[in-house]
Amino acid sequence: MHFPQLLTDPELRPYYSLHVIRLLIQGVIVAAFAFGVISSILRKKRILALTGMLFALAATAWGGSSVQINGSLHDGPAIGLDWFLLDMLLMAIIYVPLERLWPQYPEQGTFRKDWTLDVVYFMSTHLPIQILSFLVLLPATQAVKYLGVPALQHSIARLPWLLQFFLAVVVADVAEYFVHLALHQVPFLWRFHAVHHSSKALDWIAGSRSHFVDDTLVRGLILAPLMLGFSQNIILAYLIFVTLHATWTHCNFGPNAKWLEKFLVMPRYHHWHHTSQKEGIDKNFAIHFPWIDKIFGTYYYPEEWPEKYGLDGQEIAPGFLRQTIDPFIGKP
Repeated sequence: MHFPQLLTDPELRPYYSLHVIRLLIQGVIVAAFAFGVISSILRKKRILALTGMLFALAATAWGGSSVQINGSLHDGPAIGLDWFLLDMLLMAIIYVPLERLWPQYPEQGTFRKDWTLDVVYFMSTHLPIQILSFLVLLPATQAVKYLGVPALQHSIARLPWLLQFFLAVVVADVAEYFVHLALHQVPFLWRFHAVHHSSKALDWIAGSRSHFVDDTLVRGLILAPLMLGFSQNIILAYLIFVTLHATWTHCNFGPNAKWLEKFLVMPRYHHWHHTSQKEGIDKNFAIHFPWIDKIFGTYYYPEEWPEKYGLDGQEIAPGFLRQTIDPFIGKP
């Protein structure tokens, strides 16, 4: 609110009301203080509760939701703090209650070891939204320019919307299967992808732990085939779906739908991809459809959950900066 030109994304500003944002800010401040009081009463360790209350008081002292915006805003470089905060708030509201009510590993808790590192990764992929969008969309845009097939685009556009969406998910998942396989099999690429597999406990935010090179490769090489034949609305719908579904498959969420697991990747299925147990290593590369792994012989889905997560016989450096730099110079 104090620095809207720098901290709000110009592409998002037209889509939300300033009045609604003010109400949301005020509600979050009140909730932060109220939950901080409750947490300080119920928990033995009060540092998180006191930190939340301190932030709420500081936000109120700095003007809260009543900060006035003087002058008009224009397009230009922005960090996109609004997108980061709105996305994190929405994801937390959806997934934290699921993990608290029906956890597969109750002893893990919401504030597990290294949760702050994963928040930093979440921030790193959401704050520089315009830079990452450029890195991801530029290769895809160039591919469309030279490889686009107008006849294919017109044919797909004539299909019912739901069928277009399903085909887009299939195309994206097949593309991601081979990209994902390469990230595991090519030693140079594995350096970057190993960061994603280094988490020794999975939950909704653990999926955010990903090197920016890994993110850029995956997103760009998935968007390229999608942009050859699908409309922007279908691609946007897919991006929303993959964000929600990929977050869910990393969740610490125990219940399962037997009738659905044959057709859609469930948390237990993707958890086996993250195990450090020998039988599950290099299995379950598909992101959405388990039958893709069946076709290519990488399917593994026992009844039980994994007992161990992380890297098998390999350790990477602690901390965000070391994990960002080390893959470029080949340090183990």
